[in-house]
Amino acid sequence: MSTQGKNKKTLGRLLLFAVGMVGFSFALVPLYNVFCSVTGLNGKTGGKVNPVAGMKVQQRKIRLEFLTMEQGGLKDDFRSKHSSMEVHPGKIYLTHFHVKNKTDKDVVLQAIPSIAPGELAAYLHKTECFCFTQQKLKAGEEKWMPVRFFLDTDFPQDYKELTLQYTLFDVTSSVTKNTGTGN
Repeated sequence: MSTQGKNKKTLGRLLLFAVGMVGFSFALVPLYNVFCSVTGLNGKTGGKVNPVAGMKVQQRKIRLEFLTMEQGGLKDDFRSKHSSMEVHPGKIYLTHFHVKNKTDKDVVLQAIPSIAPGELAAYLHKTECFCFTQQKLKAGEEKWMPVRFFLDTDFPQDYKELTLQYTLFDVTSSVTKNTGTGN
């Protein structure tokens, strides 16, 4: 085979490889979501669901602890209204998280949830959560953000507590880059 023929064959393989990598990059998002739903990583709990009508509230108590964390040197005040709650599987609860922008600039924040132990993520269902959308706060603004949730009645009997942690990230720069607006 001539050098030109070898070069064409190599070019064809490289193009096929490049197309395969682009396809793989598009497949990563759904694969990551499936992985997170199965493992509970990043607080994926199977999506927004509505409680089943007539679901029986169980009398056993589960302790749900709330933790908050700020990432990347944020200058915000971020905390939960309650450090923990005693909850019954099958009952809907509402709690709030407080955030205050302590800077002199508008910010866009995104909260990423995480559940521990991870195998319990499938049993915690959030029907309303500030983590579903980005939170825009003006300079000095503060607000209380809701989380409405329930534990599935199939919550494993051998667990008596779980932890829901929210890590707050400042995504202002990535939002302004994506929208083409900036200061």
